[in-house]
Amino acid sequence: MALARIARNAYRRHGGAMGTYTCERDVLCEGASAHKCPSSFGGNITTFNQNVIAGSKLSFLSGIRTLGGMNFGSRGIRTAPQCQFAHAQTAMVESDLEYESRKYPTLEATKPGEKPRVVVLGSGWAACRFLKGLDTRLYDVVCISPRNHMVFTPLLASTCVGTLEFRSVAEPVSQIQSALAKEPNSYFFLASCTGIDTDKHEVYCEAVGDDGRLSQEPYHFKVSYDKLVIASGAEPLTFGIKGVKEHAFFLREVTHAQEIRKRLLLNLMLCESPGISEEEKEQLLHCVVVGGGPTGVEFSGELSDFIMRDVRQRYVHVKNYIRVTLIEANEILSSFDVGLRQYATKHLTKYGVRLVRGVVKEVHPNKLVLSDGSDVPYGLLVWSTGVGPSTFVRSLDLPKSPGGRIGIDEWLRVPSVEDVFAIGDCAGFLEHVGRPVLPALAQVAEREGKFLVELFNRIGKQDGGRAFSANDIPLGDPFVYKHLGSMASVGRYKALVDLRQSKDAKGLSLAGFISWFIWRSAYLTRVISWRNRFYVAVNWATTLVFGRDNSRIG
Repeated sequence: MALARIARNAYRRHGGAMGTYTCERDVLCEGASAHKCPSSFGGNITTFNQNVIAGSKLSFLSGIRTLGGMNFGSRGIRTAPQCQFAHAQTAMVESDLEYESRKYPTLEATKPGEKPRVVVLGSGWAACRFLKGLDTRLYDVVCISPRNHMVFTPLLASTCVGTLEFRSVAEPVSQIQSALAKEPNSYFFLASCTGIDTDKHEVYCEAVGDDGRLSQEPYHFKVSYDKLVIASGAEPLTFGIKGVKEHAFFLREVTHAQEIRKRLLLNLMLCESPGISEEEKEQLLHCVVVGGGPTGVEFSGELSDFIMRDVRQRYVHVKNYIRVTLIEANEILSSFDVGLRQYATKHLTKYGVRLVRGVVKEVHPNKLVLSDGSDVPYGLLVWSTGVGPSTFVRSLDLPKSPGGRIGIDEWLRVPSVEDVFAIGDCAGFLEHVGRPVLPALAQVAEREGKFLVELFNRIGKQDGGRAFSANDIPLGDPFVYKHLGSMASVGRYKALVDLRQSKDAKGLSLAGFISWFIWRSAYLTRVISWRNRFYVAVNWATTLVFGRDNSRIG
């Protein structure tokens, strides 16, 4: 940087008179005017007005070449072995801050003759359904996500108590789309996206979990795209309640389930230690679940089943202290049929789950406070009150739908920018579309992923995969979501199946053992790979015969 400043000052002292000079690398920004072209930071100057600095080599200095109004029909960064620069003063007056901000390692823009690149942000239901069906003969694909697997969330609650093993609900992304592991120009990057430049068609990323292992900490890089699919999901809603993030467990990732399981088993074993008071045992073994949606109800049912079948046999000394409380502001399973809600309430109450209607006001390390002023002590607190836009989604300068999600049209496009699509929990229809924002459900995300991949494959076959090339290609029928129904397990071989298409529509509703069999059969068929289907079936059979494993590992 110091050498760069010396060069600028020397240039100005000579009155700005400079001939053209040759550098080893140049950067062309196609489809943009010359003065907006991004700089390159790898070339060394071999000849640079020897009257100013003789024989010097300056790193990270670039210039801008006059393009004469030509438009190359694309965008991004491309390198040429040797070229000449004019108007060098434009490059020199760039601030040091701008200089530093561009020193990112880059996956450069695709070149003519290469397949267009699709960048996918996320590895959830929507992203993985899209990745699974994408025709890699038409596209190179890059997936960027802070986790390298998809989580089969409907069965995640079962892993917390040992009904299923954790690997049974996790599917590696590279097995969902093998091109990420095998194709030379397709990649998976374990990173979080920190920003998007829709004009340059670039995403900015930060590597996850390098812990100083890489040359920079944190390690930043950027990736150019032809088409961008944002499927980054959502984050749990806390409603700004003090103490939730610090003291509660969420249930959306395998790591969350692992932490819940470790805390539950730890509390059970601690309470068997000598000298623990009755009050401490009741507090440590009180499991509180906040949120009466399908996830909260299923977790409460699994906990109840775990207590009835396993705790009473293996933790005899403390079996009378463990209990479960489910707190909900309104009614549990509000989207289900009234008869099913009543069945779930009776069943959960019968098997020891205490239902409390209330609103949490504040959360402390060992207790939470309800809006009526009452205290609820706990040893394990699981928060399951729905999801909302993530910090990353809120930071994007893109149109938003009601609720703060990324706004999309009927073809799942972000209409204000080119070549950007959004699917899953992070996306919602814009108001002018006239459609309601869809619920944050796995089947919604999966259906959107399926629709979008069919659209991509269709426009790819018509040479519409490159940036700015799909404007004149017909997109076909818009996306229409049709609800197939809802299911929820309530424990003890009982479940609910609601096959109505909407909350107010009529349809088939079932509860009991047959519904539980349907629930398990449906989810077993929806598990992505045959490997994981085998794992799930074996886990269920092992639990049925031998009970749940109560080993605390980690």
